[in-house]
Amino acid sequence: MKKALLLLVICLFPVLPALASETRNSPLKELAALGNASSLPDLSGAVPSGFDSRPGRRSGSLEPSMGDLVVIEDQGISENDFELKIPEGPLPDSDIPLTLNGQVEYFIRYFQTSGRKSFTRWLSRSERYIPMMKEVLKKNGLPEDLVYLAMIESGFTPHAVSVASAVGPWQFISGTGKRYDLRIDQWIDERRDPLKSTVAAALYLKELYAMFNNDWYLAAAGYNAGENKILRAIDRYNTRDFWEISKGSYLKRETKEYVPKLLAAAIIAKEPARYGFADVAYLPPIEFDTVTIPSRTDLEVAARLCNVDYQVVKELNPELRRWCTPPDYPGYELKIPVGKKRAFEQAYAQLPEGQRYVERVVYARYRAKKRDTLASIASRYGTTPQALAEVNKLKVSAKVRGRTLLVPVVADKEPAVQTAKADAPRKESAKGFNKYYTVKKGDTIASLSKKFNISSRILTAWNNLKGKLALRPGKRIIVAKYVEKKGSMVPVSGDDNG
Repeated sequence: MKKALLLLVICLFPVLPALASETRNSPLKELAALGNASSLPDLSGAVPSGFDSRPGRRSGSLEPSMGDLVVIEDQGISENDFELKIPEGPLPDSDIPLTLNGQVEYFIRYFQTSGRKSFTRWLSRSERYIPMMKEVLKKNGLPEDLVYLAMIESGFTPHAVSVASAVGPWQFISGTGKRYDLRIDQWIDERRDPLKSTVAAALYLKELYAMFNNDWYLAAAGYNAGENKILRAIDRYNTRDFWEISKGSYLKRETKEYVPKLLAAAIIAKEPARYGFADVAYLPPIEFDTVTIPSRTDLEVAARLCNVDYQVVKELNPELRRWCTPPDYPGYELKIPVGKKRAFEQAYAQLPEGQRYVERVVYARYRAKKRDTLASIASRYGTTPQALAEVNKLKVSAKVRGRTLLVPVVADKEPAVQTAKADAPRKESAKGFNKYYTVKKGDTIASLSKKFNISSRILTAWNNLKGKLALRPGKRIIVAKYVEKKGSMVPVSGDDNG
């Protein structure tokens, strides 16, 4: 019996180490079978599953200290759908400098996996607006491939709104939109107009390009974070290399990722089939005619004169916030379906002015305050307590403190009701904008103050220059300041700004 047991142990002894070795190596073999075992840098707010989201991870091979514990999560994409590897070969031709590094590769993979559905929609909408946008950029002497900035900003969606209240395909905040002559009020928001907002974006990008010494990476970062933020980053790190600046902690993550995301979007969009987007159904390019509208006109009337559905006219004019053209905008250019201009103008000329627009009643929300009653609210907004009670399904004598009520008002009075949530409208803080100048060899405080018609004292105060410190060529200094007041940019005097 003992001899039999001993013989069994001797037979099994060479097998046990082999089994143990196979067990230890299997996770790495599984990882190798799935592809590259290197980890990707954490560069996106929405990190694809399977990527380590902890800060401080660098690309490279797996560290030995990780041992055998390697977890690969399913990306939800079949490996047979398309080749996930970055295609080899030259990058597509482009009039903006394209770069392929680890950060750009990360977003290419992200758009191929977790962001695939969104990017497919972006591509589908792209051809609707790209021809028109490229034409505007070309007329302004800008690279046509800057259209992909609108792709990562909004996915080519005119009604896109960000958490920071940036609006439209180019995502302008109110101050910047007005700075470039986009009208924004209760009737119209031209940030949503694909044509006018592209003109404004072209002017802004041209200014940024000049400001950052013809560097499109810094200009794009400035478009995202604001020019002043990037200028301060340049001064802090004493470099104009975007990739070097983005290694620091000063810029927000969103701005660090903005340029690689733009480059990844451009690389894929220029050769979509090469990156697994061969089956995209592209929308046709937007086409329209424009007609001049002399007075406020219902879009339903315009649609009827064009013999098309109301929604067709509404979609061609996303900048209109109401059902009509603005009341104080003579000569407004309304976009109508292509080929309908002559018939529209003939029918419109025969339509009496009184039939072009019908007054409407709209409903605004109002939160009742401590001493409010239905009678006091009705008196304030030109209606009756009975009408208020009926709309809100209340008794006329009901207490309304703290309730949010629907208030029927004539459309022209709607803005007043919208601002009635407080006894007095809040005063918006003025937004400031600076004009910069790059110091050249031989420039002095005295020569620049004369050149820009500003005192030496103010110039040194604005730029925090100490004593008679020499101006370093290449340094950017503030030579003018502006503040937004009532939608216009007003110069700031030195006394106003200390």
